Amino acid sequence: MSKKVLGLIVVLSSLVMAIPLCAQGPGGGKNRQSTATLTDNEIWHIMYMREEEKLARDVYLTLSEKYPEEAIFVNISESEQRHMDSLEGLIVKYGLEDPVTTDEIGVFTNPVFNELYEYLVEKGEASYCEALQVGIDIEELDIKDIESALNEVEAEDVTRVLKNLLNGSYNHLNAFTSQYEVEANNCK
Repeated sequence: MSKKVLGLIVVLSSLVMAIPLCAQGPGGGKNRQSTATLTDNEIWHIMYMREEEKLARDVYLTLSEKYPEEAIFVNISESEQRHMDSLEGLIVKYGLEDPVTTDEIGVFTNPVFNELYEYLVEKGEASYCEALQVGIDIEELDIKDIESALNEVEAEDVTRVLKNLLNGSYNHLNAFTSQYEVEANNCK
């Protein structure tokens, strides 16, 4: 991954992490029902990861249209949907307002995710090798963010979901990395 791309991802990730937009949900927490067992920080991580998983799903779905002969993007986008569903289960359980207000591809509550989606899709559409690199970049970002969340989350159910997401992200990273290595001669 180039230093420029890594820098952009780090900057965008930092911006997203710094925006407490999702801390109380889009409605400011007015529909909370049973969040007494969650801290504001735990709520923030649930909301943030819900949109980050949507970002991964949406990018992979878009790249699957560009590279329909490559099953990796469809397969992993289906897994990302399951990750989104797991986080949605927590949102429903705790009566939070879901930051995913539409299932429309590339549309996010947090504008930083909109920008990141556009950037990653443009990069991935340049070539199949770049698309695989986008997958690697997304999964590395997910792993970093999930590990950060796990250091701050105490609720058992949230921790369990995040650990499952982390395992999935490592599997996705391995799949993209393996495919990139297979394509290595074409990727230079």
